[in-house]
Amino acid sequence: MTANRTQHRHRTFDLKRTFDLFGGTTLLVLLAPLLGAVALALSLTREGPVLRRRTRAGLHGRPFTMLTLRTRSPLASLPLLLHVVRGEMSLVGPCPLSPGHPECTGAARRRLSVRPGLTGPWQISDRSDLPWEERELLDLHYVDHHWLGMDLAVLARTLPAVRRRRLRRASARPARLA
Repeated sequence: MTANRTQHRHRTFDLKRTFDLFGGTTLLVLLAPLLGAVALALSLTREGPVLRRRTRAGLHGRPFTMLTLRTRSPLASLPLLLHVVRGEMSLVGPCPLSPGHPECTGAARRRLSVRPGLTGPWQISDRSDLPWEERELLDLHYVDHHWLGMDLAVLARTLPAVRRRRLRRASARPARLA
């Protein structure tokens, strides 16, 4: 890699990290009351821990313990903002995988050259409908071509994609008889 490309990658990386830190901190502060309320409700209505812990491969394959709330709602992801602020995750990036996942080894290991994300191309591309190979290609394309403009576009498309998916699921459920 030329010195010019290396400098460009470092500037992009620093800008991305600054964006993640600012965006993650802002969202965490704004959503802290909601996060606290959901955690309290879970602790009062369910036995066991409020948080689910899973080991994931971070930047350069470094494992970290990813925390999510023990609920099936989209609110389960709120604690992931802590990982963004701590630098273990990014707002946008490849899907977080366990360290032993096949995509964390061999040629696909290049996905570990960036932080995993809360959202990414896989999230806005109807991930439940895509075969795994296509999700893998989306992640690798992101790794090879990401820039702040792409991150902003992915972030702008994430909430509408989640809403569409929820509406499809709701309309696919059979109607209950009274």
